[in-house]
Amino acid sequence: MEALAEKDLAHLLHPATNLAMHRKTGPLVIERGEGIYVWDTHGKRYIEGLAGLWCVAIGYGEEALVEAATTQMRKLAYGQLFASRSHEPGILLAEKLESWVPPSKRHTGPWKFLFGNSGSDANDTQVKLVRYYNNVTGRPNKKKIISRLNGYHGVTLASASLTGLPPFHAHFDLPIPGVMHTGCPHAFRHAHPGESDEAFATRLADELEALIQKEGPDTIAAMIAEPIMGAGGLIVPPEGYFPKIQAVLDRHDILLIDDEVICGFGRLGTRMGSEAMDMRPDTVSIAKALSSAYLPISAVAVPDWMHEAMLEPSNQVGAFAHGFTYSGHPVAAAVALRNLELFEERDLVGHAARVGVPFQARLQGLMGKPFVGNVRGKGLLGGLELVADPGAGKRFDPSAKAAIRLAALAQEEGLIVRALAGDTIAICPPLVITEAQVHELFDALERAIARFADEQVKAA
Repeated sequence: MEALAEKDLAHLLHPATNLAMHRKTGPLVIERGEGIYVWDTHGKRYIEGLAGLWCVAIGYGEEALVEAATTQMRKLAYGQLFASRSHEPGILLAEKLESWVPPSKRHTGPWKFLFGNSGSDANDTQVKLVRYYNNVTGRPNKKKIISRLNGYHGVTLASASLTGLPPFHAHFDLPIPGVMHTGCPHAFRHAHPGESDEAFATRLADELEALIQKEGPDTIAAMIAEPIMGAGGLIVPPEGYFPKIQAVLDRHDILLIDDEVICGFGRLGTRMGSEAMDMRPDTVSIAKALSSAYLPISAVAVPDWMHEAMLEPSNQVGAFAHGFTYSGHPVAAAVALRNLELFEERDLVGHAARVGVPFQARLQGLMGKPFVGNVRGKGLLGGLELVADPGAGKRFDPSAKAAIRLAALAQEEGLIVRALAGDTIAICPPLVITEAQVHELFDALERAIARFADEQVKAA
């Protein structure tokens, strides 16, 4: 462990990491995984309570995916989708995805799937498609995109601009022009005293309408949203939020881009998160659980009406000039296809819905614990928000790094979770977790909370 840590500090630059803190503490080096568990280089076992980065849905060590990768690698290690070339895994995966992604609100034909490598590039592609579509349909001024404060949509220039978190903008000269952010649907923090969920959702819809009017409805092309916000604080919008928001968008012919990178493929107990949260999107971004992260792959679901608009313009210039060397990589596509087949064979979506019941019950049970101010979630996705004074909802001073400390204590207790903005802890285990393992997870988290509370009392 020590030798590996020294090599890490000497040569490896870690993404999304406090580099100054990392230099002092060094990394946790994970060596292997099986099911919902991972082991470090000292042999200590942890529950992987965030499924890696919200992504190892089928769990670690799935031999069927290893076999799918090795079989495809021996058969065709690489094949492109450029210039009218294709391959069987890409064709079959696109066909399989048609049954996973619900129809769009103006959908009349099959989805087309444009493959990429990550959720970031999928959302970057969404920005380019919106521009392309409005250019070729004679609306060149309709280009702006609305995102939400605390939303997370990736780290490319465009997708990081959509992301509504300050650290992803600072020092990078972001956001780029044409991206703006509307209010965050976090009732615990942003609802007025005594304001009902319906009134809060109505106010957010009114604020969106005001932003659209200020910018000019004819200049705004789309809004992007996660069904449940992930990295920005595990924020569950109030009931009725999306229908109210979509009424505003429909009134001004503004598309809704559904970012399913975290919520898709069973996480909320439905095939796509949109089904659980009453969303009716126009286009969809998917990644992460698409292959259970065994290999990098993402996709944008392109509706038939958008695809039809691309045909003649691509003929005019000689190509639809977008895509990546690894778009629909045959090995990644073969693994993703087998992953989705296993989801269906094992009814992992139904399993997530069933095991989500005790998961959410244990999550709600944390509300009685010291310094826990709010809990929220759906299916096998949950978050708890720490507060210095639960009665008043008073935040910890940022210097306390309360959620970071609780995550460290959980790690000592054999549980890996993630500290998010707003002193929130995110929990997102592999979908294969059993009810007994749910209790094991929350028992470890409760021990960490008790230790955190003892530290706070002693420090007071």
